Amino acid sequence: MFNDIGPMELVTLVILAVLIFGPDKLPKLIQDVTGFIRKIRSFSETAKADIRAELGPEFKDFEFEDLNPKTFVRKQLMDNDDLGLKEIRNSFDLRKDMEEVADAVHGRESAPTTAANGSAGASSATPDLLKKREKLDPGERPPFDADAT
Repeated sequence: MFNDIGPMELVTLVILAVLIFGPDKLPKLIQDVTGFIRKIRSFSETAKADIRAELGPEFKDFEFEDLNPKTFVRKQLMDNDDLGLKEIRNSFDLRKDMEEVADAVHGRESAPTTAANGSAGASSATPDLLKKREKLDPGERPPFDADAT
């Protein structure tokens, strides 16, 4: 609750409390505040016990912290690995897939085969569509691209 209060801020709050309430009333105020917090906590625990009793035995291991969406998702997805999600996630080699796609876009063969062939793209069976074509001969029609029209 007060995780972001530093030591200087805490000292400032104590000095302000002493100045506002006075040194003689401050102990009584602290007792009243702690008693109020205890009453709220006991009310909360009683309410939780009543809700658990009303839900019945099928919800005996129900935790109210699971109502927080982040906690619920973390518990359901990370703890229960019934589907083998960790193995599936680890089986993907995204870097290798991205390199293959980049090589295909640039008209190169993948790294192991280019070293064997000696020149990149020379023995490629598919034409490189991104390459600029030379000028067309007079009277020659440009290639038809059905997707572009």
